[in-house]
Amino acid sequence: MTSPSDRHPVRLRRSVLCVPADNARALAKVAVLDCDAVIYDLEDAVAPDGKTQAREALIAHLAHQRRPNLEVIIRINSLFSGFGEKDLAALASAPIDALLLPKVESPQDIQTVVDALSDSDAPENLRLWAMIETPRGVLNAAAIAETGRTRGGRLDCFVPGVNDLRKETGLPDLPGRAYLVPWLMQVLLAARGSGLDIIDAVFNDFRDAEGFAGECAQGRAMGFDGKMLIHPAQIGPANDRFGVDALALAEARSIIDAFALADNAGKAVINLEGRMVERLHLDQALRLAAKATAIQHKGIRA
Repeated sequence: MTSPSDRHPVRLRRSVLCVPADNARALAKVAVLDCDAVIYDLEDAVAPDGKTQAREALIAHLAHQRRPNLEVIIRINSLFSGFGEKDLAALASAPIDALLLPKVESPQDIQTVVDALSDSDAPENLRLWAMIETPRGVLNAAAIAETGRTRGGRLDCFVPGVNDLRKETGLPDLPGRAYLVPWLMQVLLAARGSGLDIIDAVFNDFRDAEGFAGECAQGRAMGFDGKMLIHPAQIGPANDRFGVDALALAEARSIIDAFALADNAGKAVINLEGRMVERLHLDQALRLAAKATAIQHKGIRA
């Protein structure tokens, strides 16, 4: 059984900005942005003839620029592309938090990278994120997620890739992500079943503020932790939508305070203003309060 305690401590991942590793201007701009995390992209955003140069530029950037309180992830190329193994060898000991693996389709895809990191003596705290963006990836999502619970498991987060899923399945880009939602929920359920975080997929038109806000609201309601972004203009709205609502925080604190009363010590269920409240609600409240505290410490409005 998975409980909130199976998940790692709260880490802000409301806004996860994807930045092309070969764009020097974009790399330099990251230092002044308010995103919670950044994904430096060596895969889709970089043309094949620019992969080596982009990798070298990114290594140089990482050596000289690191913004406090910014989670740093690198999306490497597939190990079957001819570039991924070089990415892995060059970046395993870089000052980063995680590697994002593209097009993960089976537990073995994760295990292969875990073994390579062990062989290269990569830091134990280097995590793995997995892009779930093919039919096989969706179908195997639960088995893939389980690798994060095994001894030496590094898997920490899922990111579904809807553009590739549409391409692989022939689905059109319909309003409200029609027909995609069941697959997204399947991937989310797999992530939660193994205590992983999960970041919602990109919204392709950064000029469509209304459409982006609607998709963020949908993603929040579905249970995603944050949103993968393609443009700095999306950071503020994502931070707002995936932040902490004031009323929800007040409710969480009332639950925490109620369970802290001496009369409720050791109780599994309590009466809170006429409502039955269980310890599972306390777990949720504690996690929400921890998220609010993390946002406050970061100095960004929820």
